Amino acid sequence: MRVGSFVLAAQFPGQGHGEALHRAVRSAEVAEEAGLDAVWLGEHHFVPYGTCPSAITLAALLLGRTRRLRVGTAVSVLPTVHPVALGEQAALLHVTSGGRFSLGVGRGGPWVDLEVFGMGLEAYEKGFPESLDLLVRWLREPSVSASGERFAFREVPVVPRPSEALTQVPGPEVVVACTSPASVRLAAERGLPMLLGMHIGDEEKAEMVALWQRCVRAAGRPDEEVRGAAHVSAGVCQIADRRTDAEETLLKAMPGWLKQGLDAHVTVDGRIRGMRDPLEYTELLCGLHPVGTPRLCADRLAATSERTGISRFALFTEGSGDLAATEENLRRLGAEVLPHLH
Repeated sequence: MRVGSFVLAAQFPGQGHGEALHRAVRSAEVAEEAGLDAVWLGEHHFVPYGTCPSAITLAALLLGRTRRLRVGTAVSVLPTVHPVALGEQAALLHVTSGGRFSLGVGRGGPWVDLEVFGMGLEAYEKGFPESLDLLVRWLREPSVSASGERFAFREVPVVPRPSEALTQVPGPEVVVACTSPASVRLAAERGLPMLLGMHIGDEEKAEMVALWQRCVRAAGRPDEEVRGAAHVSAGVCQIADRRTDAEETLLKAMPGWLKQGLDAHVTVDGRIRGMRDPLEYTELLCGLHPVGTPRLCADRLAATSERTGISRFALFTEGSGDLAATEENLRRLGAEVLPHLH
């Protein structure tokens, strides 16, 4: 079982952007010190829900600050970027980090981002499969051309070519954020592992893994892809000597952050988007994930792994909104939870 942290660079009420980003960077350094496996970085535009607008840029910084930690994006929003540009950046990080980089990609939402970056709503509604296929080809082939609906260009060499790295790994892994049966099928048909969100529980995650397995086999992909799939489960983790104390920490801080963060999302076409009630959502997350004593947290992670078959976790540990508390949370996760899992 591999446990990592999920870093959003969340801006809590009363905080500035610099404070949120400093906490993000420092928490990644502490995650390595604490013995965690990975750090997964969120990406958001124009909202205080997360103040990191480029997960791959922050990943580059953190790969330079660490020596062992795997650093991944969770996720780079593919409809807002050119897949070749993202592929070049991913290849660069794969080569220069010795294979410690993971590229998580997702479809994002129908947000104003699409207008600002000039990609348009169609990139979100229809363009994700074409972008994903072009991205994967860029990371796996020596040269690439395109003749699709959105991207068309002559054959060009891939530089730097990930497969020439001294990592014994042909290229950076690509993980797809999946929130629907359609996205599960999309990932499965390409043999790509899934990142499953913190908003769903073990039963739904197990159903998505089972669907992925059926679709992989139906696509005729090798059995080893089914057995070796390294899906990632996102969640929340808050550790305290008493479960009630851990829950109280999150219930005091997270609803305010969620309210201002979720309310700030603006749709590109004016459609109405229903947002979760912040307090109810925080209570839901406390019930689904490792929030409580170290023993409870270990048991919940083990139970999720057993029920779903997922062995990798990306845990949001900054739910207190406080740097010192986040550091303590990470250190306790490494010292008091991980030993039970190993």
